[in-house]
Amino acid sequence: MLLSLTEIETAAASLAGRIVATPTLTLTSSRITDHLPRAAQVHMKMELFQQAGSFKSRGVLLAIDAMTQAEKSAGVTAVSAGNHALAVSWGAANAGLSAKVVMPKTADPIRVEGCKTLGAEVVLTDDVAKAFEEVDRLVREEGRSMLHPFESPFMRLGAATCGHEFATAHPDMDVVLIPVGGGGLISGMTSAIKRLLPDCEIIGVEPFGADSMFRSLQANEPVTLDSVKTIADSLGAPMALPDSFAIVRDHVHEIVRLEDDEIRASMRLIFHTLKLVAEPACAATLAAAIGPLKTRLAGKSVGIIACGSNISIEKFVALTSLADGD
Repeated sequence: MLLSLTEIETAAASLAGRIVATPTLTLTSSRITDHLPRAAQVHMKMELFQQAGSFKSRGVLLAIDAMTQAEKSAGVTAVSAGNHALAVSWGAANAGLSAKVVMPKTADPIRVEGCKTLGAEVVLTDDVAKAFEEVDRLVREEGRSMLHPFESPFMRLGAATCGHEFATAHPDMDVVLIPVGGGGLISGMTSAIKRLLPDCEIIGVEPFGADSMFRSLQANEPVTLDSVKTIADSLGAPMALPDSFAIVRDHVHEIVRLEDDEIRASMRLIFHTLKLVAEPACAATLAAAIGPLKTRLAGKSVGIIACGSNISIEKFVALTSLADGD
């Protein structure tokens, strides 16, 4: 069920002054327009400029606001490959709470160090499945509150405030492309966009190697993947869960999937034309717009989300092969 405008606007008011009301950039530079769908107006929501480097900070603040004093005293925990862990670390630091975040050993070292710099204790595990097991243990044995990375009313509501900003700034949008990990961002943004722009089409974007939402729609129920393999680790949730799935099923037009090489090409394009270092998830919606959706988006007003910036220069260069002169 979609969130109400009252819920979204109340949340936005509570976040005012604490998060960044991120700008949108209409891609009109001649350096990039030749790559875009013909005669399209493409508006990029620059959520990579958000607190802690991603949209996640919105929902984290709302979740902390809703905690009791006893829950705050016990501290928080989270599982994440990076962006959510950073947002939880940042939110906890700002609220004076103890944070212990669990990350897979494959996480970008800059994200791990970022969490530590913000004062969080970091626990590294062999994989995401073990990370969820460790978070369960921390909740059970230490009494910490687990801030879920996507299946949370607060994450959904936080994402809805981003969607509200976007739809308000560009009420002419015909279609909005939104990256999909676990589904928190797309379910929240869809609530706001559909409330304000009911005729706007929502298209989700997933990597082939982490396409849990696409497969869930095929099965008409949430599914869990046997494995995840994609460079877009921020979109690497191994499962879809009921609440986010229901909103996507009922209100999202479709999910398109991308190969990792399409994401790499988009990262390079953003770097060369906009001079921004985008993590793979951040580049996914532009990759869809200039790839599988390019013909369909011709002549339309298109919204895309640049959702996060948390990537080290070393990893960016390794993924994009810029060191080879590309």
